[in-house]
Amino acid sequence: MRACRDACRAAGVAFRGRAVRADFIAAAVEELSRPTPRARFSHAILNPPYRKLGARSATRRALRRAGVEASNLYAAFLALAVRVLEPGGELVAITPRSFCNGPYFRAFRELFLREMSLRRVHVFESRSAAFADDDVLQENVILCGVKGAPPGAVLVSSSRGPDDAPTAARLVPYAEVVRPDDPERFLRVVPDGAGKDVADTFARLPARLEDLGVSISTGKVVDFRARGLLRPEPAADTAPLIHPAHLDAGVVRWPKFGKKPNALVDCAATAHLWMPSGTYVVVKRFSSKEERRRITAAVFDPAVVPCARVGFENHLNVFHRRGAGLPPLLARGLRAFLSSTLVDAYFRQWSGHTQVNAADLRNLTYPPLEAIERLGARTGDRALGQREIDSAVEEALGAGAPRGT
Repeated sequence: MRACRDACRAAGVAFRGRAVRADFIAAAVEELSRPTPRARFSHAILNPPYRKLGARSATRRALRRAGVEASNLYAAFLALAVRVLEPGGELVAITPRSFCNGPYFRAFRELFLREMSLRRVHVFESRSAAFADDDVLQENVILCGVKGAPPGAVLVSSSRGPDDAPTAARLVPYAEVVRPDDPERFLRVVPDGAGKDVADTFARLPARLEDLGVSISTGKVVDFRARGLLRPEPAADTAPLIHPAHLDAGVVRWPKFGKKPNALVDCAATAHLWMPSGTYVVVKRFSSKEERRRITAAVFDPAVVPCARVGFENHLNVFHRRGAGLPPLLARGLRAFLSSTLVDAYFRQWSGHTQVNAADLRNLTYPPLEAIERLGARTGDRALGQREIDSAVEEALGAGAPRGT
């Protein structure tokens, strides 16, 4: 407060301060539970704490009393700050970027975007620069919004870290950041022109997964729940268990001996965990920004891994058709598309954390079925180099499709 007083004095601004020693969540929930809340604020500036909230925790129960559903403390602080702002009030916050996408923050995004109009979003390209001491393995953003204001243009900018000059900045229509036809309400932060070209390419793609007759699910096998039935090597009473270590250059190669089990006992206790043998596309659920590709996709080919049924570990997303395999051409085309530089560049525009959720992949737009099958026919079932993948995808989408960065 002394720093604020001194800064205001230098600017000729009257200042009066009061420090409140209290639990912000408890105090805000109590205030909001009043028939007519007394405390309303014109401005809120936040660097909120970052910690996951258990679904049954006392804090989570308190938040629900105020109509707030949040899976992390930072989202809870933001949501309550929004609720206690007066109409026209302004909020500025520095937070991890994870709220921009994914199912865990959907309720928060809906509340925030219903109440606030974004005016500016600044993203830090380094995952560690802004929260170096807090082990926050995500990109970080500063956002600014006005409560109750109509949507308008949003200034989107980026820099490597808090002490670096901006590397890019664009004033964009609000609908570029929050698409009106997106039921997930993802926030897309695209500070440069090359990124806009990539986003425009995806805006032109006509298909959703349901249009292709494709579904996506997380793998059913949670290893710690099936620990007594996991086996390091295949045996007569087991079937293949596929986990991320089996993905190799776009193909599932099994078995692979190491720390992870290769098989699961096939018995009554595991009957609900299997999928029938068939051609599937699997994608790793976890990756970091520093990895060469955020999305790692591979084809599970029953000709390579002969079996009657197969189990997929929970750290994988599985593309399937009504719980069974995909036509091989479709599977190979999907693998090539998901492995392209174009998809990688687009995914990085709105995913700043380490997860690749099924909802994220479901939210992509895809080429039409015929184009994906042509892509599958061209790329086949062999391992491919990145240039070959990108060239095939560019050809399938048309000569004008950008290759990303």
